[in-house]
Amino acid sequence: MTRIFKFLTSSIATFRAAPGAARVGSFLFFVASVADGTLMPFFPLWARNDAGIPVEYIGLLLGCYAGGELLATPFVGGIADRVGRRPVLLVSTIGIGTGFLLLFFVSGAIAIALCLICIGIFESVLHPTAATVITDVVAQDHRRDHFAMTRVMSNAGRIIGPALGGVLALWSLHLVFFGAAMTILVGAAAVAALLPETWHGNFDGEDDDDGSLTALGAAFRDRRLAGLLLSISALEIVVSWIEAITPLYATAAGALNPTGIGMLFAYAGVLGVIFQLPVTQASRRMSGFATVVWSGALQTFAFVFLLPSPALPLLIAAITFASFARMLSGPLTQVIVSELAPRNAQATYQAAFSVVFDLKDAAGPAIGTWLYATSTALPWGTGIVASAAAALALATAARRHEIGQEKERQKS
Repeated sequence: MTRIFKFLTSSIATFRAAPGAARVGSFLFFVASVADGTLMPFFPLWARNDAGIPVEYIGLLLGCYAGGELLATPFVGGIADRVGRRPVLLVSTIGIGTGFLLLFFVSGAIAIALCLICIGIFESVLHPTAATVITDVVAQDHRRDHFAMTRVMSNAGRIIGPALGGVLALWSLHLVFFGAAMTILVGAAAVAALLPETWHGNFDGEDDDDGSLTALGAAFRDRRLAGLLLSISALEIVVSWIEAITPLYATAAGALNPTGIGMLFAYAGVLGVIFQLPVTQASRRMSGFATVVWSGALQTFAFVFLLPSPALPLLIAAITFASFARMLSGPLTQVIVSELAPRNAQATYQAAFSVVFDLKDAAGPAIGTWLYATSTALPWGTGIVASAAAALALATAARRHEIGQEKERQKS
């Protein structure tokens, strides 16, 4: 218990020592996660019981949310490189909050779908711009710790959000929309009151074309970034199968009920809150190649534990290994993206990085459930092979990047 307390105080100390703008950026990750956690577990129940949406269409409605992000991020995700960080974050948080409030009032599948698409469009710029604020104000040597803090804050939100949603749902399922809206509007208030502008326009001697609004264009122009994103996409899509399929796998075998599934994933959030920053700080003593190899090995073992059966000890082991795998590789890859980016295209590159997670949310569950429908063992066996291959490719990209960074330091 003493060591866990030290881990928690280490995270608090890192947050308090961060520049003010970085604290606001991390806080936005927290409120966004709380808002999603308040709404998403209860949306299917509301859609079926209160809105009268047929069950077969509920998944499509949820896909509108991720689809709005996926469609918008490549085109407007880097707009903060043109107009500044503060106005983008203000418009984004206010737009998301307003969209959640509209869901409180609208009815009908088409109106709900349009609201969700609009929310996704506004949310498409939230995470990459908040991450860019951190990049703007935090020294390069300390960015990995601060990107780890964003994951700590997101995991804390994933614990608090469902609890808040559960309390609101006791009165009315409609209230979860109001709770999600108020949470994200608190983030808007923090931006308005506490966030200074951290963008200083284009830098002399740098090509303005690097600041293109099209995040995917940046990936295609920069082969290093494209290779990195392809490897990360493969890892994220594969690991998303654990979240998407485990509830079906466990409940079909009678290993867990829905409440137990919720507790299992809440456990994953607790792990992230307690151990993310210590794991990130410990991994700084390893090379990027070794960090990614260890991450890939842990993710591979997560699938190995799921292969025999959905027994509770095996489920806990799989969730634990998958959680620690993400703790190792997540902050490192985001730091590499920030180092690859030209100074006047930080938001654009962070937006390209964000596309990976939008793609994971949109494609990952669909691929995983299709494999599971074919054979209950197929996603786990495929996950073992795909995790190992993608981790090796990502580790190689990390090594090339480190070699390039070392050569640049020697030249300077």
